[in-house]
This record gives sequence, structure tokens and C-alpha cells, in this order.
Amino acid sequence: MIEVKNLTFGYGRRRPKVLDNFSLNVEKGAVYGLLGKNGTGKSTLLYLMAGLLRPQQGKVFYKGVDVAYRYPLTLQDMFFVPEEFSLPNVSLKQYVKLNAPFYPNFSNELLKTCLNVFDMNEDIHLGELSMGQKKKAFMCFALAANTSLLMMDEPSNGLDIPSKSQFRKVIASGMNDDKAVIISTHQVRDIDSLLDHVLIMDGSELLLDESVSTICEKLYFAEQSLNEPTDDALYVQPSVQGNSVILPNTFGGESKMNLEVLFNAMLTEKVRMKAMFNQ
Repeated sequence: MIEVKNLTFGYGRRRPKVLDNFSLNVEKGAVYGLLGKNGTGKSTLLYLMAGLLRPQQGKVFYKGVDVAYRYPLTLQDMFFVPEEFSLPNVSLKQYVKLNAPFYPNFSNELLKTCLNVFDMNEDIHLGELSMGQKKKAFMCFALAANTSLLMMDEPSNGLDIPSKSQFRKVIASGMNDDKAVIISTHQVRDIDSLLDHVLIMDGSELLLDESVSTICEKLYFAEQSLNEPTDDALYVQPSVQGNSVILPNTFGGESKMNLEVLFNAMLTEKVRMKAMFNQ
């Protein structure tokens, strides 16, 4: 669905490149988690994918078309929810009336479903909402746009704990095999149960680009007490129970991916962790 090819981009000539010869492919039918430390270029990459920034070198193709041209047929099939945004001082019904025509597959039924999950209704006025409520309303519109590609930058920021659970339900309800969702975040615990594929960036280096099934096939995630040996572990992180560990899954065991531990492991044990996926 998306081909990011040899992308280079920086903010000004005298500043370091944010992305340098960066490449990535995104396929339909999956929810992608785009992870990385603050300042590693996650947001910049999404803006480039959406055609809101132009690369200095390289190209981004969406279904074979260069997004830099910003053709209407391309833009009506993708939606980008940035980390920070403003909404007009109008009712949600008026907002939908003004903006839904730009998205030919807009679904009022899906909008109602998403609003119900968030305990909201179509009678709300956008100008009277808190920032967290505005984020929920905008995410509902984004999903109702029913585009093939949905990109979200730090969508769980500003949401309380119940809303984060509702957010996961909303994303799951809008997915099918013809769509792709890319969620950029550093709050890994908010999305770990949603993901089909994990992308971990460290500057212009893509440390990990694997499906969750492949990750769990190669790695075994476990919680151990402090007195259990960790000699065979690829990575050890102190936890409330003792240690969170990642082991080579040489015995074909099944475990639930711990995204926070995986993220920390990829950053601190790059060589050992990458070697597991290059075998």
C-alpha cells in the first residue's frame, strides 16, 4: 500500500537530517505500531507519508502514486490525525456536513458506532469540548471517513484510562483486510494489544520491521523471580515481579508480546536483537 523509498529530509541546511535514505513498506490488512524515542522522526515520517511535507530526496508512493502530487484521488483515500490539532467552533453535525463530502466512502453508520463506544452522540458541539473529548470526536470522524489508510500520531495522549480502552475498541471496529492503520506513539502500553506489526525507529535506522506473529515465533517473553537464572536471556528488565526477560524461542513456546520490554531491548541490545531476526 505504501512504499517509502530512500527518503531524506531535514529542517534546514545547518541542522542534522531527521531521515537519511530511509525506506519502508506498509501492507494493507494490518495495524502498524510506529515506535521510537522522541525526536527520532516518527511524526516527520507520517507528515511525509501524508504528503504534507516534501522530501529532499526519495519518494513516498501510495498505491503506486507519488503522494507529493497530492492528487484528490490519493487524498480522499487517506486520513491523518496529528498529535495537535484544532477544530472549528461548530456542531459535530455541521462539521460532518462540511467535511464528509471530501471522503466518498464516509460512513454515518461507522460514525455512530464510534461515538457510541466513546459515550458520545452527534449532538455535541466541538467548541464546548475538552481537549480529550475533541480528540475522541476527531478520531471518530477519521474512522468514519472510511479511508484505506489511517495514520495517527500519539492518539492516546490526553485520554484518560477508560478512554484508552475505548480507543482500542474504536480502532478494532474500523479495521478490515483492505485497510491499514499506522499508530505512532511512545506510550507503548496503550496499543500493544492492537498491533499486527511493529516498526521501531532509531533515527534513520529501522531497527525492527516484523509482524507480531514473527516476533513471538522468534522471541519468548516471560516474567521471572529475582532468584531465577537469566544467563540465556537476550534482555533483562527489572519489574514488580522480579525481572521481565526476553529469551530466544528455541523451544517453540507461546507467549504474549511485551511491547515495552521489546522496545527497550531493541534500543539497548541492537546487535543481539537484530541478529535474532536475521537468522
